[in-house]
Amino acid sequence: MAPSQDAAPHVPVLLDPILSACAPISGTWLDGTFGAGGYTRGLLAAGADRVIAVDQDPMVFEMAQDWAAAYGDRLVPQPGNFADLDTYWDTPLDGIVLDLGVSSMQLDQAERGFSFLRDGPLDMRMSQDGISAADLVAEADEDTLADILFHLGEERAARRIARAVVKDRADAPITRTGQLAEIVASCLPRAKPGQSHPATRSFQAIRIAVNDELGALVSGLEAAERALGPGGWLAVVTFHSLEDRVAKRFLQAAAGSSGGGNRYAPEVAATAARFVLKPRKAIAPTQAEVAANPRARSARLRVGQRTDAPAQAADRAALGLPKFYSLSEASI
Repeated sequence: MAPSQDAAPHVPVLLDPILSACAPISGTWLDGTFGAGGYTRGLLAAGADRVIAVDQDPMVFEMAQDWAAAYGDRLVPQPGNFADLDTYWDTPLDGIVLDLGVSSMQLDQAERGFSFLRDGPLDMRMSQDGISAADLVAEADEDTLADILFHLGEERAARRIARAVVKDRADAPITRTGQLAEIVASCLPRAKPGQSHPATRSFQAIRIAVNDELGALVSGLEAAERALGPGGWLAVVTFHSLEDRVAKRFLQAAAGSSGGGNRYAPEVAATAARFVLKPRKAIAPTQAEVAANPRARSARLRVGQRTDAPAQAADRAALGLPKFYSLSEASI
């Protein structure tokens, strides 16, 4: 017997609206951000014949060993990045779920270096490979750091924080999350009750840069369009305005509803819709879900159903990507 959903250490956000919007759940689905397995278990319980569980973090599959075997071949573990999801299965998929950003499971592990509330090594690599946050903070010049903080964290004090980081690292390496959080907090007013921690935006920006999250999102959305069969579902859960803007504009353009032209932007030639938006607007969590799971507060769900129109590459210039969104543009 499969383990219950209640056994999951991480509560999946907006799971019930996903299952409702995409009902009836059947066939082969892909969970592009497996994490603690909340969406995978929910999909299997709702009627999916099989779920391909994708994650770039090798630790998640080790942590799932105690319960994953109970699903037999209905659960297919697949290490990798969801940017490449169309290479993981040979036949068209019936549905894809993407839960973006960092999971609470990763935030809770101080040794992963994601949290400004838990002191640990300054890492932030979801795949545990490549350039770490400590490398970025140590090697990027002041202009690059300021660009990352401003464009990826929407941090208005980006220049001040970048200058402080460069000054402090000249005295001693910045290798701990607590060190970086203190430097950022020293550049900003003390947070009032109910406000987010002063380091929230800076940590978000560095994490997005280290993991190329926006580049992976665009590639993953394009891969999802290629991988889904006609009638297949794409459900994307976002947690901040940058990724939600990309998901929104991608689906609007693919649905042929990105709007007409104006004097600032030419009208886009009409093409056959590759998705139908169901519903047309984002779904927000209910008050009850936010009360039960505060992580859901900023979440938004966007759902599209694939048509039989041929897949197309996205117009990246029209997706609202920030000017600086990838470390490939940085001099480190």
